[in-house]
Amino acid sequence: MTDIVAEKLYCAKHPTIETTLRCNRCEKPICPKCAVLTPTGYRCKECVRGQLKVFDTAEWYDYPLGFIVVLLGSYLGSLLAYRIGFFTLLFAPFAGAVIAELARLVVRKRRATRLFRLLTLAAFLGAVPAIFIQAISLAWFPLIWVGVYAVMVSSTVFYRLSGIELRLRR
Repeated sequence: MTDIVAEKLYCAKHPTIETTLRCNRCEKPICPKCAVLTPTGYRCKECVRGQLKVFDTAEWYDYPLGFIVVLLGSYLGSLLAYRIGFFTLLFAPFAGAVIAELARLVVRKRRATRLFRLLTLAAFLGAVPAIFIQAISLAWFPLIWVGVYAVMVSSTVFYRLSGIELRLRR
């Protein structure tokens, strides 16, 4: 029987860490810190990032169009949020879903991670004028409800656009 001695491999990003793991796409040696588990095996972060770019389909004009639509929708919702008080807890997710669907319609279902983040920011910024007005008038309870609206509507817009699915464990 012959003994096969494998050469020592070191991570491409961390040259002091010895590893036996390789990216299943580019065969680059990677350590557990650099490895990303995909359905097809471990890949380096560069290969995963390159694959994600294939799925980003947004055009340059989707960013300003989506921003304006979400900003206006969120602003209109915030005007109602401070008037309905406690019912903002029910209204904000509904408003976020409607705003997200309007944005999806305007950008024609094109996708990009940066687009989703920008539209989430627009949803939050749309509620800022109402927050500012309530803070100036020292109306504390309406201020709280508009703040709750801003957080809930922006998180709803993000998860609706980015396609996050909430699954229950069985």
